[in-house]
Amino acid sequence: MRALVLEDFGRLAVHEVAAAAEPGPDEVRVRISYTGICGSDLHGYTGENGRRVPGQVMGHETVGRIESLGELAAGRGLQAGQVVTFNPLLSCGRCAACEQALEQHCPNKRVVGVTPELVAAFAEQVTVPAGNVIPLAAPGQDDAAASRTEPHGALVEPLAVSLHAARRAGIVPGQTVLVTGGGPIGQSAVLAALRLGASRVLATDLSAPRRDLCAALGAEALDPAAGPVPEQVRQALDGPADVAIDAVGVTASIADALHATRLGGTVSLVGMGSPDLQLPAYQVSTAERTLVGSFAYDAATFRETVGWVAEGDPLLDTLISQTVPLTGAAEAFAALARSADIPGKVLVDLR
Repeated sequence: MRALVLEDFGRLAVHEVAAAAEPGPDEVRVRISYTGICGSDLHGYTGENGRRVPGQVMGHETVGRIESLGELAAGRGLQAGQVVTFNPLLSCGRCAACEQALEQHCPNKRVVGVTPELVAAFAEQVTVPAGNVIPLAAPGQDDAAASRTEPHGALVEPLAVSLHAARRAGIVPGQTVLVTGGGPIGQSAVLAALRLGASRVLATDLSAPRRDLCAALGAEALDPAAGPVPEQVRQALDGPADVAIDAVGVTASIADALHATRLGGTVSLVGMGSPDLQLPAYQVSTAERTLVGSFAYDAATFRETVGWVAEGDPLLDTLISQTVPLTGAAEAFAALARSADIPGKVLVDLR
């Protein structure tokens, strides 16, 4: 099968590799249709985050169709030809974290697209545990309709990340929310905040196309270059935001998020732009703000997000800016690494 291999940092190429393993009794082999380029994939490509290694196949935001499955997997109601996505977080199911349904905390977890020895979703086939595979088609949806919405399956993973981050922020109906960073995770966070009942969502980004995309999703877009973000937030809302989601994760964005939220507010840090940050500590202590981290999602949130995507919200089309063939994926990565102003998600078509 074909796969996009990270030959070295800054260099990807399509290779012929061994086909994905035949599924065991409780496994499923998925023929990949589309896989999204995640910011963490891009950092892996550049070598910035240390979480990818040369020689591996990346990719974890994906959708495809069941190609073959084991006997126990069939007993789960799965069948060949179904449009499915899969949760790329493979937890052990036995540790204390897993028993508490906090699979993202599992010390024994492996992650498809991150764990180097796992051939991941920038390949034409992937074999994964059946328990991680979730059908995407809505009840009663015919195959033609499933095909039209199939690319949305590659959005489940980033939407699940953002829904978890929004819940970590403690968003409740009627609250005002600031999202710092209008890239794909920030865009998903806008939708997640609105889904949880936020009355108003403000989103910042230096890129005008990204601000426009956030506005199309229902946010009020702010340009950080136009003035201090906290002042812009107070002017727009006639006061500070109740909570914030930092979808960038650098010193400037976390400072904006803290300064722009009310006394006693919460900031959820989901962006991973830098492994180390300088923190305006008094904005946490003297203002009694809560700063929480957010990583990935639990299995229940991922499954819930599949249901959200299966509802067929037309706004999901807005999140996809570009689709490229597998042969064009290396150039898409290179363009993104050069800071190409692509506002939304880039999908790689592996069909």
